[in-house]
Amino acid sequence: MSQVVLSIRDLHKIYAGGVHAVRGVSFDVHEGESVAIIGSSGSGKSTVLRCINRLIEPTEGAILLRNEQINTPSADVNEVRSRIGMVFQSFELFSHLKVLDNVTLGLRHVRGMSKEEANEVALEVLGRVDMLERVDAYPGNLSGGQKQRVAIARALAMKPEVILFDEPTSALDPELIGSVLQTIRGLADEGMTMVIVTHEINFARDVADRIVYMDHGQVAEEGPSSIVNEPKSDRLKKFLSSINEEH
Repeated sequence: MSQVVLSIRDLHKIYAGGVHAVRGVSFDVHEGESVAIIGSSGSGKSTVLRCINRLIEPTEGAILLRNEQINTPSADVNEVRSRIGMVFQSFELFSHLKVLDNVTLGLRHVRGMSKEEANEVALEVLGRVDMLERVDAYPGNLSGGQKQRVAIARALAMKPEVILFDEPTSALDPELIGSVLQTIRGLADEGMTMVIVTHEINFARDVADRIVYMDHGQVAEEGPSSIVNEPKSDRLKKFLSSINEEH
């Protein structure tokens, strides 16, 4: 078994007002592994990702990156985010910056690269996501799928140890989803370590090495991607049945 890169241990998140969104979640992510987190809306999936990337702080529990706890007051948040990339459902690109500048921003200001060095890295990752022809475009002139591929390139440029994807296709029109899923599938084939929150069950089954099913803030079932074909728990069976009915 390959090395554990990311370890989530007994994670809890209680929001103001007493909403217990995450209830004792634990799982590991190994080097080169793709883990898909699935579950109904409100099951705590995105909250887990945001805790991992220090966008919000868990109420209890530990998050370890290569055996180093990263959710402590002494942990450098900027360093954590440079080691754990994040791709949001809403892209989060800077509208006043061209594609190339969106990708180089972190390289120059966090990594301390020169403009020439940052441009070289940015062009390489933009090529990997098939966006080289739009380097001088502004986000407002891109389709949703193109924006998401730029966001993926921006995360890749930092050479993170893990990339988190938070519903990367949920804001896209149906005809644009395929190109983004193909890009993520390519990263999985390259051996990128990834955690993907997704409602695309077929994609999760085909791309993920392992699936974590969350329900009411807890891990209700976990196993290889084949669990979506042969679920053991009644809760996962009911969830998958509801997904099939929607489609």
